[in-house]
Amino acid sequence: MKFNPLSSPLSPGTLPPSAFRSRTGILVLTAQVISLVFSPFYLPVVAFVALFIFSYLNLLPLWTKLVIALIVYTFTVFLPHVSIFVYRKLNGWSRHQMGLRERRYVPYILSIISYSALLYLLYNFHMPRFTLGIIAGALTIQIVCAIVNSRMKISTHAAASGGVIGALMAFSVIFSFDPTGWLCLTVLLSGMVCTARLILRQHTLGELGWGVFIGMLCGFICILFI
Repeated sequence: MKFNPLSSPLSPGTLPPSAFRSRTGILVLTAQVISLVFSPFYLPVVAFVALFIFSYLNLLPLWTKLVIALIVYTFTVFLPHVSIFVYRKLNGWSRHQMGLRERRYVPYILSIISYSALLYLLYNFHMPRFTLGIIAGALTIQIVCAIVNSRMKISTHAAASGGVIGALMAFSVIFSFDPTGWLCLTVLLSGMVCTARLILRQHTLGELGWGVFIGMLCGFICILFI
């Protein structure tokens, strides 16, 4: 007996309209949550927390680690979000309208300014070079995405997830460890983020692919060579 996809209980043709809308709504809500949780702005904070746990930076006093994490959060999450929110409200745009390619330049510029200020601040704090590489990599991804965006729309979410993969490979070289397990996890998370962006119809497959490639390249080069 052959399987008929039209008779599957998950097929829209075999579900009542209300049940199909309910399942579609759950799928879209899940994609929205994934996009929010894995926002590009949060990745530098997550990277620093990971270094505080798994690298020799865990020898720092707890208070020092909290202060550094708070500074990174302020410049990579709080200030960009607030400035972009104010800019969007001043123009009366919705989140979807703000996502249009021709309207993304100012948000990129605001983020680039904030990340540049953080990089300068951490440099004056004499932080280890590989920690500067995290911010430099995130900053480079923002700059490259802003430049490429003038020609074609690419996904910053995908670029950030690709940056995590590239950063992991660079850290495996710096600290001489086998990254296989963590690499599988980061690739899985990158695929999950890209799938969420497809479900939300924010990007095409090509825009996501180029984003991941750019992120991997920037993350690897910046952390390994800075």
